[in-house]
This record gives sequence, structure tokens and C-alpha cells, in this order.
Amino acid sequence: MPEFLDQDIKFLPGVGPRRASLLNSELKIFTFRDLLYYFPFKYVDRTRFYNIKEIDSKLPYIQVKGRITGTEVVGEGRSQRLVAFFTDGTGILELVWFKGIKYVRSTLNTTKQYVVFGKPTEFNGQYNIVHPELEEADNQQGKQVQGYIQAFYNTTEKLKKGFLNSKAILKLQQNLFPLAKGKLKETLPAWLVEKYHLLSLPEAIGNIHFPQNPNALRKAEYRLKFEELFYIQLKILHLKADRQTKFRGHPFTIIGDYFNEFFHNHLPFELTGAQKRVIKEIRKDVGSGKQMNRLLQGDVGSGKTMVGLMTMLMALDNGFQSSMMAPTEILANQHYDSIKKFLGNMSVNVRLLTGSTKKSERKEIHEQLENGELHILIGTHALLEEKVKFKNLGMVIVDEQHRFGVAQRARLWRKNYVPPHVLVMTATPIPRTLAMTVYGDLDVSVIDELPPGRKPIKTMHYFENNRKKVYDFMRKEIEIGRQIYMVYPLISESEKMDFKNLEEGYKHIKTAFPEPKYHVSMVHGKMRPKDKDAEMMRFKNGETNIMVATTVIEVGVDVPNASVMIIESTERFGLSQLHQLRGRVGRGAEQSFCILMSKYKLGAESRKRIETMVATNDGFEIAEADMKLRGPGDIEGTQQSGMAFDMKIANLAKDGQILQYARDIATDILTEDPALAKPENNLLRKQLIALRKNHLNWSSIS
Repeated sequence: MPEFLDQDIKFLPGVGPRRASLLNSELKIFTFRDLLYYFPFKYVDRTRFYNIKEIDSKLPYIQVKGRITGTEVVGEGRSQRLVAFFTDGTGILELVWFKGIKYVRSTLNTTKQYVVFGKPTEFNGQYNIVHPELEEADNQQGKQVQGYIQAFYNTTEKLKKGFLNSKAILKLQQNLFPLAKGKLKETLPAWLVEKYHLLSLPEAIGNIHFPQNPNALRKAEYRLKFEELFYIQLKILHLKADRQTKFRGHPFTIIGDYFNEFFHNHLPFELTGAQKRVIKEIRKDVGSGKQMNRLLQGDVGSGKTMVGLMTMLMALDNGFQSSMMAPTEILANQHYDSIKKFLGNMSVNVRLLTGSTKKSERKEIHEQLENGELHILIGTHALLEEKVKFKNLGMVIVDEQHRFGVAQRARLWRKNYVPPHVLVMTATPIPRTLAMTVYGDLDVSVIDELPPGRKPIKTMHYFENNRKKVYDFMRKEIEIGRQIYMVYPLISESEKMDFKNLEEGYKHIKTAFPEPKYHVSMVHGKMRPKDKDAEMMRFKNGETNIMVATTVIEVGVDVPNASVMIIESTERFGLSQLHQLRGRVGRGAEQSFCILMSKYKLGAESRKRIETMVATNDGFEIAEADMKLRGPGDIEGTQQSGMAFDMKIANLAKDGQILQYARDIATDILTEDPALAKPENNLLRKQLIALRKNHLNWSSIS
């Protein structure tokens, strides 16, 4: 016999098999517990009653009490509507129904007092409410919801058709909560609830669905958000401590000839303060005897590859091999070329392994890897092949790691009997709250300075009617020897979207910038890799002036001479993606520009994104703004790509303070009781075991 809260939702009065099927498929509500933890998305204060004479159409909703003086059916056919005339003694309000006219009219009574609730609108000087909520005033007595704060629940069209709108879900909550009240077991230890002045779980669940007053609602939200974020942090930090205990890393105790030779004689430019700080953090990690798992964040062009190389030289000084994995051949080639150039004539054996590597070359690479002659291997997914075996892999660097699958990364991580140190690099700035959650079990380093000599990219926004001005600017830049990217959101025209498409744009640019004076190339994701790489190389080598492309260049070739990035239909792109695209220029010492083209009519969110891009070059500021606009779920391009947590009430974009507080408390608890073995922490240990069943250990497969 299941526990009360684990019973099938179909057994709740008011549900039954048909409604249960809808709740299962639409809202993933299978049990009584699932329904209790299906929280409202907003609340409306129904404690206030307005007088009709106070009504203003700017009010989002009103609640009035009065009587119906009469009704009439107006119009014919589809435009037919029922109008009821409602008064409270201070004025007249029209109540309008377009559906269920016969039924609604039969229920209205001119002798009874009603409470009316809805959105007021003005038509021909008269206020009305279309399809109002209407209830007899006498029925309100003793109700938990009316006269208090009313909860509203997200629902779907299918649910509405099955008569499960927000009001119906609230009714189910009213049916369930009295039955569940004595069966809601506390999920936080009594000492923690008392010490941090939290509501009990039954109080919190009661007030989240049926708030007694605004203060009770605030306390309920806080308790439930705190618990959710607290357990996420406790789980992450416990896993991190567990990993550091179990996995002993190779101790890199020597900073020797390779590192020092490079630092003193081959460093092409002075390191920024941020790069020096990160290298110190890495040195401390790899020398500790514990396995390093570090996330390195830094904007495009901030010098992550240099930090990666110096980290791999530390491994080499201690007799270990390194590998660097990139998501595309273009990026792998770019890393290989940069590292070879940086090393110059140093006796470091660096090889490149990608899908394009010839068979004879592969054989040589495999042999050199196994006998230890090969020091650094750079490549793509090809590094994950079974044949790729290292003699003593000590350092793994993964660039733009969110583009690799979990199982893929795990294969690379397991290529040594002692786990190698892991450095995960990303040019996608991650908001602090997201980093603490998705990557909370990794140590985080940030490069927040650009190398000396780099000028901030100037970003400008133009509407379609300014295209001539933009083209004139492009011609001036080409005349002084610069190159230009033009990025489009679509490959070919879509009937549903009027955004500029690549093929149309390519033809237009070829006409506006004709040969032989100008040369235009085109790159998109549907091209064969060989053709795509050839076009990229033409642009890199300066054979073409303008590169017309889709977002395949978001992570791509490094062309210091490209000084202008033009993004067509900017409103189509997310903030993070716009920032990544902008980072394709500004790679040299010359002033670079990013031009955002859009249609004149923009939605509020699109306008906000564009204003943010024009206002700042700071990737972290942009990431925070992006998360506020889109929420955390899609911040890295793939839905919840690293998020092993189903957050029902907390919001990483808004609840950063609660998250930090919860993390601090979890840290204190684990510092005092790492194994959660003390009797007072018994409940915490049980909750962690239950949570871990649904958890992937991200740190060990990064």
C-alpha cells in the first residue's frame, strides 16, 4: 500500500481516470505529492473591493460587489452576445458573454448579490468585463480563496478543453490539502527550521496554495525556495567533497624546463593579471595531490588557449601527456596552429587528430601516444576513439564542453587508470547563479581582462531603412583592407518567418558588391565539411572580402583582419548568441565594429536584447541579462544541458541571494559533518540518497 502522498492522482475526489490522464500527459502530475508540489505561477489580491465609479481600464483586474438589474441578448449569429447590467449603487458595469449565452442567462438572478471579478475595458464610454468570474456573495463565506489572495496555475489548451483551467486546479488543491495536512512529513531537520526561522512544511504548502495574507505568502515562497536550492547545493558540495576524497590526482610538483623556457623565452605577450591569477589557481590544484576539476570562463579572445597551453606544459614537466578536445575541426585546427606558433622551436611534440587526418598519420599518432613520444594531442571527437590510447594522460582540456555529450566526455576521462586533471574551457559567460548550480561541483576561474592592445568592439543598431549607410561603411572598411562577416538566421526562406535569409542575402550582397572589385563567400551548416572549411580558409587567407554565413561561424575561424560583424534580423538571435558572434571580430589591434540590423517594429524583449548589446561588451553582464530574459533553462543552447535539477519554485535569475545563503549553510554543515553522520543530520543524509538516484555526477565526466 503506497503512502498517502504517493497515491495515484486518479483517486483524488474530482479527478478520476480521464482527468488523471490529462494531468499525467500535460503537467507530469501522477501522484497526490506531484499535485501539492505543482505551485501557482502568480497571485491576485482579492481582498479589495472597488466601487464601479473607481474603475479605470488601466487596472489589470477589479473585484466589485452588487446586483444585476437586467439582461439582454444583442446582435445575431456569431456576433451575438449576452449583456448583464450590474450596479453597486455608484455606477453601471456591463458584464458580457459571447459563449454559453442560454446557460449563463438561466443562472442569473436579479434578487441576489454577486461578486464580480475580471479585467475592465472601456467601450463607447461604458466600462465592461468580458466573461467575468461571477459568484453569489453568500457562497463566499468560509471559502479559503475568495476574499484572500487567489492563486493562478499554468495550464494548457488540452487541459482547458478537459475543464481543467486554473480555477479547476485550485479546486483540486482545495480537495487535497485538508486530506494531506497531517501526512506532510517535514523534509528539513527541526534544528535547521528553527535556527533559520523557516515555516514548517505544512504551513509553507498551505500558504503557497491558499495564502492567508501577503506576508504568509512571502514566508511560504522563501521556505520552499530555500529548501529546493539548499538540497541542490548540499548535493553538489557533497559530491565534490566525495570526489576529492576518492580521486587522487597526479601531483604535479615540478615547475620545470618546459614551463620556464616557454615563460621566459617564448611568451609572445605579457600575460594579463587575470591570466596570471588563473595559472596560479591551476598550479595550486595540480600540485595538491587531488584531481583538478576546474571550469575556466573567459570571453572570446581573452587568452584561454594560452592558459591551456601553460597548463599542459606543467603536465609535461612532470612526465605526463595532455589532450585538448574541441567541438569542430575548425576550432581544433585553430588551437593547433596557435599552440604550434606559440611554442616556436621548443622540443614539444604536438599533433592534431581529426576526422580528416590521413590513415598513415593516424597510425603514427597512435604509436607515438602509446610510447610516450607525443606530448600534446589536439583534436575533435576523434580523440574519443577506442584506438586512441595514451601512455600516461595527465591533463585533459575540453573547449566549449557543452557541445559534447556526457558519454563522450566520460570516454576521454577514462583513458587513464588514475583520472587525469580536467580543465573545462568556455567562451560562453555563465551567470554566477547558474555556475553555482550546473557547475557547482567544479572550481571556477574567470579571465575577465582582454589582452593589451585590444580595443573594445563598437556596437551599433540600424533599422532596415539605413541599409545604404551600412553598405557605404562596409565599402570604406574594405578599401582600407578589412574583411566583413554578415550573419543570417536562416538558410532558406520560411513561410512563417520574414527574417532575411541567407540565400536571398547572398544574392543581394553579390549585386551590391560586384566582382571583380569585391569577392564574397558563403558558409552554412548544410554544406559538406570539406567545402565549408575551404570557404572558411579562403576568407582567412584574405581571398574574399565578405563572408555571408549562418551561425556556423559562432565558434570558428580566427581572422584578426575581420573588423566588421553585421548581424541581420538581430531580433531572431538570443543575447548569448549575439555576444558570441560579436566575438568573431576584434581579434586584432584595429578598431572593430558590430552592426545589428533589425526591422523597425520590435517586441519589448527584442528591443531589450539589442539595447543590452549596444550598451555593454561585458559577457557576464550580458549572460545575466540573458538569463533574466530567457530563464536558466536554455542558457547554453540546449535545454537544461547541465541541469540535473528540476526546479519547481526557485528561479536562478531572481533568487541569487537565497542560493548563496543556501550554499553557505550547506558548506557550514558539510565542514562540520562531511559524511552527514551526526544524528541531527540523519534526515539530510536520507534526502541526499533519494535525490542522488536521479543525479549524474557531472564533475567526473566533465
